[in-house]
Order: sequence, then structure tokens, then C-alpha cells
Amino acid sequence: MTKPGAAILVVDDEPEIVRALQRSLTAHGYKVFTATSGEEAIEAVSRTHADLILLDLLLPDMSGLEVTRQIRAVSNIPIIVLSVKDAERDKVEALDLGADDYVAKPFGIDEVLARVRVALRHLAQAPSGSTPYFQAGPLSIDFALRRVLLSGKEIALTPTEYDLLKVFITHRGKLLTRQMLLREVWGNDAYGRVHSLHVYVAQLRQKIEPIPEQPSFILTIPGVGYRFNDSLESQE
Repeated sequence: MTKPGAAILVVDDEPEIVRALQRSLTAHGYKVFTATSGEEAIEAVSRTHADLILLDLLLPDMSGLEVTRQIRAVSNIPIIVLSVKDAERDKVEALDLGADDYVAKPFGIDEVLARVRVALRHLAQAPSGSTPYFQAGPLSIDFALRRVLLSGKEIALTPTEYDLLKVFITHRGKLLTRQMLLREVWGNDAYGRVHSLHVYVAQLRQKIEPIPEQPSFILTIPGVGYRFNDSLESQE
């Protein structure tokens, strides 16, 4: 469940967008705070005790990237970036800095609300990776025994494949850039391993996806990275 009455900080210097988001979020039961600059946003994080931030990357006093960097230094509050469609490099950098997701401008309010619900659902759950067992549709994993099963049949994964899958599930539903995945799996040896990442993702899909050519678990987000689909998690 999402957190009822969650407080959301909207950071954007375009009045029309702020009004539209404030109206829609309030209608769905959220408390809404607003800021029109990066400095206001950083100050408001502690003052408002917001549960989530909707952050525009183009602000008048500093970039949303710098805002993300400063907020991440003191808080793990979920950040959803609002970005124009052609700012792909900035979106990737924001995600690498710790943003949780992005919505491209111009956006539909239903998409924003869906992203907000996902982020708040993760916030309300136990810390990622703390559960010893995971189930999503036909895929189940016993982390204590390092056993992976698909439709009840045990799947043999290499150590790297298992580590990659664990990272995906730990951050399920979150958009993960290639650099984030490389750091999580290979650490300081990540440089130059982008091709290796693609190979391991393909191998993992061959083993855990019911139809590897039409992946339902590990989704590709063009130009950015991957997302592990958590919409199947509640299915038996």
C-alpha cells in the first residue's frame, strides 16, 4: 500500500506545471509543498518532512542535478525527476546521482501519479533485500539458500548472474542505469564492462524469463538502462 496522506514536494519554476501537479496530487489525497528554486527545495526537504520529491532539472538558480547531489548527501527521500525528452544525458546523470525515477515532459498526470505510487510503495515496504524470499509470478528466489526457481524448476545461475539478479530484485521497480548496475555488480572493476553487462543481462533473461524474446521481468529502458518489473510480485 502507498502511504496515506504522503507529503510531496513539487520543485519546478513553471507556475502552470506546479498548479497542475498541486491540484491533481491534492485531489488524490496527498499533501503538497512547492518550491521554485533549488535553494528553496533543499531548505524545504527538512522543513516540510516530505516523503517524496518531484524535481525539475531546469531551475533558475542551480541545476536539478546539483539539487539531487545535495539532497542525497543527507537524505534517502525518493526523488522523481521531471525532464524534457531530449535531455537524456541529464536524466541518466540524475539517476546515477541517486534519483529514483524520471518522467519526461510533457507528461500525463496519470503517469506521474503511477510513478508516485510505485515510489511510495517501496518506501512503505521493509528495507530492500531484507526479505529472505522473493516471489513474482513463476519466479521465486530463496536468498538464504541462493536458490532460483522458475515454475518450480531450479535454475542454475553463475555467481555473476546471481549477483546481477539480486541487484535487480533489491532495487525492483526502480530505474537502474548501466553505470549503477556495473558499480553494484563489479565495483571498482566496472570500467569498460558495459558489453559484459549486456551479455549477462541476455544470459539472465534466457534463464529466468518464460519468453526471453519478450521479457516480463528485466525490462529495457531505451537510452537509460533497465528496470525489474515489480508489478508481478503479488502474483502467486
